[in-house]
Amino acid sequence: MSDRETMEVYAKAAGEYAEKFARIDDIDVDQFSDLKALFALLPDGGLVLDYGCGPGQWAAKIRDAGYAVEAVDASPEMADLAKAAFDLDVTVGTFETLDAVAKYDGIWANFSLLHAPKSEFPAHLRRIKTALKPQGALHLGLKLGSGEARDHLGRFYSYYQPDELMELLENAGFTVTRQRTGSGKGLAGTEDTFVILTAHG
Repeated sequence: MSDRETMEVYAKAAGEYAEKFARIDDIDVDQFSDLKALFALLPDGGLVLDYGCGPGQWAAKIRDAGYAVEAVDASPEMADLAKAAFDLDVTVGTFETLDAVAKYDGIWANFSLLHAPKSEFPAHLRRIKTALKPQGALHLGLKLGSGEARDHLGRFYSYYQPDELMELLENAGFTVTRQRTGSGKGLAGTEDTFVILTAHG
């Protein structure tokens, strides 16, 4: 994520975002099921990348479940919060800085790639596929809809339909093993629908 206006929103609201969404024990049943779906595809003690980790609550959950974790986020403010709250050493970088080859057993991209333009999404999936070991697992969370737009806070979003995502993932060499949809409120306070996909190489 490198859109300047989006980055400015997160820089200003990092503390508020962490307070609302980064409480490590405040994870509902559906969200926990997403973690379990990823874990089912990982080897014991496998290495997972949190790709757009925000304030770090998911990376901490993955680590506490017994997996090795690396985390990256484009926001220095979020990286600082993840360090302070969960003792995570977060690499500050954009999606494009991922250049690993067959390194990770799993990648957790939870509502992060929705800030990337749709034209760039296939390249991000190829980058993820390259970074994963053979049969490596991917968790992907995105908002449902069509096109691209900014929310009332100024953040850039790309929206997808499930069948559109299935085709994109298949074209990138992934097999989808699980899909669910839901709705919830984020930083903007609006009720948004979303899709969660779990896949492997």
